[in-house]
Amino acid sequence: MMKQKVPQSILISFGIAALWSCAQGDQARDNDADVIDRLSKSEPVEVETAIGPLTLDPPYKTASARNQSKMVKWKDDATPVAPEGFVVTRYADELKHPRRTYVGKNGDVFVVESNTRGSADRITLLRDQDGNGRPDEKGVYLEGLKQPYGMLILDGYFYVANTDSLMRYPYKEGVARIEAKGEKILDLPAGGYNNHWTRNLIASKDGKKIYVTVGSASNVGEYGMEREKRRAAILEINPDGSDERIYASGLRNPVGVDWNPGTGELWSVINERDELGDNLVPDYLTSVREDGWYGWPYSYYGQIKDPRWSHSPHQDLVDKAIIPDVPLGNHTASLGLAFHSGKGLPEKYAGGAFVGQHGSWNRSKLSGYKVVFVPFDDEGKPQQPEDFLTGFIADPEKNTVYGRPVGISVLPDGSILVCDDDAGIIWRVAAK
Repeated sequence: MMKQKVPQSILISFGIAALWSCAQGDQARDNDADVIDRLSKSEPVEVETAIGPLTLDPPYKTASARNQSKMVKWKDDATPVAPEGFVVTRYADELKHPRRTYVGKNGDVFVVESNTRGSADRITLLRDQDGNGRPDEKGVYLEGLKQPYGMLILDGYFYVANTDSLMRYPYKEGVARIEAKGEKILDLPAGGYNNHWTRNLIASKDGKKIYVTVGSASNVGEYGMEREKRRAAILEINPDGSDERIYASGLRNPVGVDWNPGTGELWSVINERDELGDNLVPDYLTSVREDGWYGWPYSYYGQIKDPRWSHSPHQDLVDKAIIPDVPLGNHTASLGLAFHSGKGLPEKYAGGAFVGQHGSWNRSKLSGYKVVFVPFDDEGKPQQPEDFLTGFIADPEKNTVYGRPVGISVLPDGSILVCDDDAGIIWRVAAK
């Protein structure tokens, strides 16, 4: 059992007034200045994660920053930086916000071009017919979508998760474009805080279930929990959309999902909450337990209470909150996830996970903007994360960046695709 040391000062329910007037009901509230000051001087909290102890700052130790990065173009011959023994090349470019890729069994690469604003709302098909590591065919595969993200091929259907619905279309391998009208099999709750519009998909190993990720509509429930129904959760459905249930909840913004090849467990990367200071709350990678509860919005990293819920702490839910497995840094926007079999890569990468970190906005100094690798041992247990693909930050003092890595996929030869969405590039990382 993982243990947790929490100072009594954090556990006290302060019962304080909000800074702004809000309607009666179940809502998060900002604390007044005196309490914020008191909390900022609290002792740090230590929790025991699957990779060892983690010390967390008290809330409001630093002010909540708004620090948006600024894009500058990659030079023509420049690439991100991978470890020794790897080569990085442009797999595709001139795309409009390539957010995620999905690789078919025949090696076809499907690219979601989608964004918070000005979304292309399409899926582009890339084919590398001659096997030279760069596609020689490119065309629109499916369009007229609504902020698509998740893709899945299952039992003769091509599934697409729009922000507000799950669609499926007849699929035939090798066909260059879908012309058929899709079938909506599930309505999904739309709208949300920042970029919580993405809905990802993954099928169970036997193909009998589909899992759908749905991020929260808010930062920390400030609009009322009525708006959070079927949100901050991973849903489980049948392939026809029936028999929906909540598979796991209390996950503020689950995006990347994949199966741990060592244990068979479902794992996900989670975008944690904002506005508690530079060093809270770390995003994380975690195993996702069936019927598991992970604390959002009432607590984080187990039983550490979010002070914005001091008026209504929901102690019963706080008590059962699960500590996530692998912290990934504060405000890193960890979104992309892919486990790797090890094929085509050095042995150390077998069974490990690659995580795309889109990068911070709620931190005074930039964090994220890279791909990290999380090794797993022979028993499928995670180890300390390490940098894998860096060089996306151009000048940290000027807050300029070349790109923002998001989705991660693995090609049949074992090389890795990284979506650099703001730069409009997909990078390929391969062993030399």
